[in-house]
Amino acid sequence: MDWTASTAWWLIAGALVAAELATGTFYLLMLALGAAGGAVAAHLGLSSNLQIATAAVLGGGAVVAWHLRRTASPPSLPASANPDVNLDIGGTVRVTHWQADGSARVHYRGTEWDARHVGPGLAAAGEHTIRAIEGSRLLLDRNTL
Repeated sequence: MDWTASTAWWLIAGALVAAELATGTFYLLMLALGAAGGAVAAHLGLSSNLQIATAAVLGGGAVVAWHLRRTASPPSLPASANPDVNLDIGGTVRVTHWQADGSARVHYRGTEWDARHVGPGLAAAGEHTIRAIEGSRLLLDRNTL
């Protein structure tokens, strides 16, 4: 069986996609895009040098574009404070009494939780918003409504 240059490029692209699936490194998909560009260049009958140049420009350009996009976007919140990860973030609870150490016990979702005040100012009884969850402890901020 005779392998053409395009077959080698497609195998490289497939290997890069498989490596991305194993590692979760999105940059490998950008390199696979470059290898696919090299395969298309091979299908068009371009020379080996032009195939490599196409793969390098397309893959390298995609990596740079993705990197610039990531650095321009704001960093995501940690999972403990991210409402996209934890749906309890932003929920409200009523605190009836704070302990001297800044902790409290609150009733939330049918059970008692430990809570800690993390907002500005002193902890006071009343409605609080869940800002983060640390293990089984709710981190609360006083509602300003």
